[in-house]
Amino acid sequence: MFKPKRELQGEAEFVLIEDLVPQDHFLRKVDQYIDFSFIGEKLRPYYSESTGRPSDPLVLFKMMFIGYFYGIRSERRLEREVQTNVAYRWFLGLKLNDPVPDHSTISWNRRTRFKDTNIFQEIFDEIVLLAMNHKMVGGRVLFTDSTHLKANANKHKFTREEVEVETREYIEELNRAVEEDRFQHGKKH
Repeated sequence: MFKPKRELQGEAEFVLIEDLVPQDHFLRKVDQYIDFSFIGEKLRPYYSESTGRPSDPLVLFKMMFIGYFYGIRSERRLEREVQTNVAYRWFLGLKLNDPVPDHSTISWNRRTRFKDTNIFQEIFDEIVLLAMNHKMVGGRVLFTDSTHLKANANKHKFTREEVEVETREYIEELNRAVEEDRFQHGKKH
């Protein structure tokens, strides 16, 4: 029986998001080797146990990691990419119908809650070190806010050297994108 594709697109299917992400996808490797549980402890001082809406800051930081790694230079675009990319949803622990954190939530946390702190750099540096320890990266330089970590010839020894920034530039690009978006939508700066 002939059935147009449009009709098929509206049909419900039972699928496992796990089955939709290729086994060799980079985010599977990250998920396998990097334990992100340290983030909750590092962020505890920035969140109230009794007031405010419940949130999962781990999702926000993992979204920032996705944005940084995949070169997504706008929080609004990052929100859209996570909405449509099954591998990103899987990595973040979101089901296909779960809402994605709004771009303004990401921006507010980054620009207000963590303002004047180096928490983003600390978390990112730790993720890079974990990746190095699991040989996901090696023999190359990875830049973070004020530090770059260089893999030594000895795979069990790493050196830290102060340098100018790549993730700071990423954050500055996000800030410029927020300002441009606010201007385009007639919002106050």
